Amino acid sequence: MNCCDSKDVLLEELQHRIANSLQIIASIILLKAKRVDSEETRIHLHDAHKRVMSVAAVQQQLHASSGGGPIEMVPYLSRLCETLATSMIDDGRPIKLKVIGEGGNATSRQAESLGLITTELVMNALKHAFSDYNAEGRITVAYDVDGTNWKLSIVDNGVGKPDGVFAQPKSGLGTGIVKALAQQLGAHVETSAGPMGTTVSVTHATFVTKAVRAA
Repeated sequence: MNCCDSKDVLLEELQHRIANSLQIIASIILLKAKRVDSEETRIHLHDAHKRVMSVAAVQQQLHASSGGGPIEMVPYLSRLCETLATSMIDDGRPIKLKVIGEGGNATSRQAESLGLITTELVMNALKHAFSDYNAEGRITVAYDVDGTNWKLSIVDNGVGKPDGVFAQPKSGLGTGIVKALAQQLGAHVETSAGPMGTTVSVTHATFVTKAVRAA
C-alpha cells in the first residue's frame, strides 16, 4: 500500500467514525427529549437532533461525492436534498423539494459549508413557510455559477414574512449559522419575502442571475 492509498484509508476510517459519532449524539439527544417534562426544552432538543442529523447528512453526501478532488455541486446538493426530503418531509405533507442548476464545482470545505447552509434554509422553510398553508408546497434549491462566482438560492412558495429574515427572528440560531457560514465563504445573504413565498440567496462576489421561482 503506497502513501496515497494509506491516506485514503485513514480518511475513510475517520469519516466513518465521525458519522457514527454523530448518529450516537443524535440518538442521545432524542432520548433526552423523550424524558424531559418541559415542552420548551423538548422543542429545543428536537431542533438540536435535527441539526445533528443534518450535519450527518452533509458528511454522508460529501463523502459519496468526493473522490479527493473538486465536488460537483448540483449532484451533491441533489443527493443531499433527497436525504433531507426522506428524513424531514412527512408522507402526509404535500411538499416537493428539488434542485436545479447548470453545474459548478467547489472544494470539499466549500461544499460542506454550502451543504450546511442549504440544510438550515430547507429546514427553516419546512418549519415556518407551510404552517398555515393548504396548497402543494414547493421548495427549490438553485445553484448557479459565473466564473469563480456563485449563487445559492432557496425559494419556497409558502407564507411570506414581511420582515424578510428567513421567516424567523433575527436572533434565531439558524439565521446566525447561515450568516456565519456565508461570511466564511466570502458571500452575503439576501432575503425577499411576499405573498408568493420567500427567497433566501447566498451570493459570492458580484454574481448576477435571474430570479428563481419555486416550481
